[in-house]
Amino acid sequence: MKSVAIYTDGACSGNPGPGGWGALIIHDNSVDELCGGEKYTTNNRMELQAVIHALERLPEACSIELYTDSSYVKGGITKWIYTWEKNGWRNSQREPVKNVDLWLRLQELSGKHKISWNWVRGHSGNELNNRVDKLARSQCR
Repeated sequence: MKSVAIYTDGACSGNPGPGGWGALIIHDNSVDELCGGEKYTTNNRMELQAVIHALERLPEACSIELYTDSSYVKGGITKWIYTWEKNGWRNSQREPVKNVDLWLRLQELSGKHKISWNWVRGHSGNELNNRVDKLARSQCR
């Protein structure tokens, strides 16, 4: 199984507002840089989109060290999603889970890989996290 590292970030100018996402896929000595955006979105949707687009880019099952500065993404995919699914995609307040379309897609994609989810503090000097932050912000138009 191929080993890769992925760094992701999302950004929004206003929340909601124009948003962007950025991702780096690192394998051996190569770095694949991805980014995109939407005219009207939320920061959380962009955080999720960054991970989804990176995973969609991988043609085969991989062992992944994935780095995100989003507690929402890491907590959602490693803890909360099981309860949401069991409760018919309702949160602890019995309200519909936000961004369920993206959570379902992320759940599907992550099932194809062996992923270690890592949280990194944003804006703390991590060079690769800063790089994806810059990519995401560049897409907020």
